[in-house]
Amino acid sequence: MRRVDQLLANLGYCSRREARDWVEGGRVSVAGRAVSDPGSKVDETGVRIDGEPPDHPGELLLLLHKPVGLVCSHDEREGANVYSLLPERWRRRNPQVTSIGRLDKDTSGVLLLTDIAPLVHRLTSPKHKIPKVYRAALDSDLPGDAAARFASGELLLEGEKNPCAPADLRMLSPREAEVTLTEGRYHQVRRMFAAVGATVTALHRFRFGDLELGELGPGQWRELAPDHFGKF
Repeated sequence: MRRVDQLLANLGYCSRREARDWVEGGRVSVAGRAVSDPGSKVDETGVRIDGEPPDHPGELLLLLHKPVGLVCSHDEREGANVYSLLPERWRRRNPQVTSIGRLDKDTSGVLLLTDIAPLVHRLTSPKHKIPKVYRAALDSDLPGDAAARFASGELLLEGEKNPCAPADLRMLSPREAEVTLTEGRYHQVRRMFAAVGATVTALHRFRFGDLELGELGPGQWRELAPDHFGKF
C-alpha cells in the first residue's frame, strides 16, 4: 500500500505537490471510483491513472546496448547520457534508474540499468566475481607474454598499488583480443592493455554474466525479470 501522491511521484508521473492537482482533476481512480485524497493509501494493482494501470509499478531491470558517445553519469555537464534513451517517465522514477557499473563514453555494449539498489551493490561488488567479457581492437601487436601477464594476478595499473585480479586474455587476431574480467576498475581494460604496451582503439562489452545483446541494436534495450540474478 502506498499513498497516492507517493505512488505518482515514485513512478515519475508528477511531483508529490502536483499530485493534488491530478487527484482534484479526477485523473486517479481505484476500482472505478475517483480518488479524493492524495494522501490516501491504495493498492496499486487496483489503481488507474488516466484510465490506465500504473506504468511499471514494480522494479525495473533493463539490458541496454550502449552506443559509443553516451556517458553513464546523471550529471548533464558530462554530456549526453544513456538515460536519455529511456522513456521520460522512467527518468523521473524514485529510486532513480542507474547503471550497474559504467562503460566510458567511447565503449559500447552490454549495460544493465535498474532502480534496484541492492542489485547494483551486489553486481558491482568484486567478491561476487561476475564475469564481464570485452572485445578490444588494438593499435599494435601484443607481446608474447601478454596473456600470461593478464592471468598472473600481478599486473599493476599505472598509479595503483594493488595488482589486478587474474583475467583471461584470448587473441582473436594480431590486433584484436577478447578479455574476461571479474573486476570493474576505472577504465580497467584500456589500462591493462596500456600496461603491456598497446592502446585500445575500440572497445565493446559483449557479455555480462550470462547476458548478451542478441539482436539488440545500439541504443535499444529490453526488459529483464527483476529476479534474473536471483534473490538479493
